[in-house]
Amino acid sequence: MNANTLQFAMESPQQAELIRHLANPGSYDHPTGPIRHLETHISHLMLSGRFAYKIKKPLNLGFLDFSSLDQRLHACQEEVRLNQRLAPSIYIAVVPITGSAADPHINGAGIPFEYAVKMRQFPPDATLDRLEASGNLTAMHVESIATRIAGFHRHDCARADAGSPWGDPALIWQPVAQNFKQIMMHLADPEARAQLDALALWSESEHARLAPLMKARKRDGFIRECHGDLHLGNLAWVEDDLLVFDCLEFNPDLRWIDIQSDIAFCVMDLMQRGHMNLAWLLLNTWLEETGDYGGLSLLRYYAVYRALVRLKVAVLGPRPLTGAEPDAVNVEVRALLDLATKLTHPGPLRLDITHGLSGSGKTTITRALMQTPGAIRLRSDVERKRMAGLDSLTPTHADVGQQLYAADVTRLTYTQLARMAAGLLDAGWPVIVDATFIARWQRALLRTQAQQRKVPFHILDFQVPFAMLRKRILQRAEAGQDASEAGLAVLQHQIETEESLTDAEQGEVFTIRASPQN
Repeated sequence: MNANTLQFAMESPQQAELIRHLANPGSYDHPTGPIRHLETHISHLMLSGRFAYKIKKPLNLGFLDFSSLDQRLHACQEEVRLNQRLAPSIYIAVVPITGSAADPHINGAGIPFEYAVKMRQFPPDATLDRLEASGNLTAMHVESIATRIAGFHRHDCARADAGSPWGDPALIWQPVAQNFKQIMMHLADPEARAQLDALALWSESEHARLAPLMKARKRDGFIRECHGDLHLGNLAWVEDDLLVFDCLEFNPDLRWIDIQSDIAFCVMDLMQRGHMNLAWLLLNTWLEETGDYGGLSLLRYYAVYRALVRLKVAVLGPRPLTGAEPDAVNVEVRALLDLATKLTHPGPLRLDITHGLSGSGKTTITRALMQTPGAIRLRSDVERKRMAGLDSLTPTHADVGQQLYAADVTRLTYTQLARMAAGLLDAGWPVIVDATFIARWQRALLRTQAQQRKVPFHILDFQVPFAMLRKRILQRAEAGQDASEAGLAVLQHQIETEESLTDAEQGEVFTIRASPQN
């Protein structure tokens, strides 16, 4: 089938009959409650109470082909393999369906005429898209997503071989171009078509500009066997923990991707739902865990692609399954086109640095600022350890001026922060750097990056009484949940060596004072 065409298969009479009869609890090899049937555009899901069974529809959509029994079996096997990486307790096995469509037996004896993925059932209302719709999605959920996916990207994703096609710019472009062709066939509104044309031109131009980086990303191991469909509908909160499920199993080209493309779907999803602050939080937390700041030049390109994937689903998806009325679909189409267009226009750039002793609240305040108005945050405590090959919470027990806190390491750390900030600004991202910046040369190093790029430069000056600093440092050390290891000895050293802000610097300063309740 030509990749640029789209062919919908009608529901086969045999499978329609099968689904009707699977509503009978006697079709299962275990006790069940009343059977609940859910349907997506590519699958049927039978909920039995203890277990759920997913059955692929016999259709060919160009980017997936389930038209034969062998293809559906392979897709089921891949679904179990892929999802056991993230949800091993949920994905159990591929089971045969035997008998006949009129008298089916899940995991029965005889020759299978269909297959299903057997999963442990969890409450359908636990998915994060429903949690968001009810107004209950929080920063805690988003940070859990970022941390879990970062660990998955770092440790559990196979890396594409150099000889594989995955990650090659030409292959990356194929689904992007296919989206535009398929969507355009179903857009009648001239304004929407013009907007889509503009997005196509931008994507083509960006792809050409970013092709050398795409090649470098493959060489450096950032093309991995990812989740591939990472949005809130495929995340759930079950028993006070995050569940990541429903990896993309049907097309290896769409899951052997850059990790930036994988996280871009979830970032875009939060943006579409009106949670810009949570999108920034997700991105920053994921970046802090992975250290993949060098890939951010690609994120907008991939986020636009992900918005258009969702747009394609909206215009091509079967209306009876979603219950969406034409007007509702048109509203979603316009919203997604507007979001994709907005993503092509980076916001105002700035470079902000902090100035304050340990315990002054820099990390707390910059955490808020990186969400609203939004920026990429760099933390000296994290990058210092990353340069030494350590995780952010790994204790070093180093004294003042020793090991990671020796003068030469400190200079290397601030040099690295300046280099990273410059790269982010060049990629079109506003930046906040969280560090003490108690030495003038440190502040000058970052100021130079802003001046060279003609972007605003600010110093966020934290003024906190010494007694409060000591109290906070002791509390932080007791909690043991922060990358900073600064103790009272470090604080005293900072007090003794701090170089105050000059008169020339005062024009760049925004003063932040401790709140009275603290």
